[in-house]
Amino acid sequence: MATTFEAIAKVTVGSSGASSIAFSSIPATYTDLSLLISARTDGSEIDRLINLTFNGSTSGYSTRELLANPPTVSSLSWSSAAQIYLFQMAASSATANTFGNIQAYIPNYAGSNNKSLSCDGVTETNATSGTNRLLSLSASLWANSAAITSI
Repeated sequence: MATTFEAIAKVTVGSSGASSIAFSSIPATYTDLSLLISARTDGSEIDRLINLTFNGSTSGYSTRELLANPPTVSSLSWSSAAQIYLFQMAASSATANTFGNIQAYIPNYAGSNNKSLSCDGVTETNATSGTNRLLSLSASLWANSAAITSI
């Protein structure tokens, strides 16, 4: 894992929202990428996923996820997917100004091997019981040896 971090791009979305965000022209001068995401949806359910693709590719993605929605724990997996299913956002029913928070880590993003990604995230609302939260740990793979130049 990287020992130092340098911001190479930042996007702040206003209250009108955005259906997609692109990071392009990612330089190959670093060893790893770390994505930090804080997001909220205007939907009433925690059902809107944040998805990723690399270099515009719509194939070769797989994900394994451990999901905890106390007291329930489950696992999910996707293979041969068109994108990486990263995490769910906080819904409009969540406490005001509460966001889903995600950190995704991509080691050796410019290397010539398939690209792996690890992610942890939490979405919380204390609007009803103070304990409604969704926790996720996932591992994903993009079966492609190209350097990541856009997300």
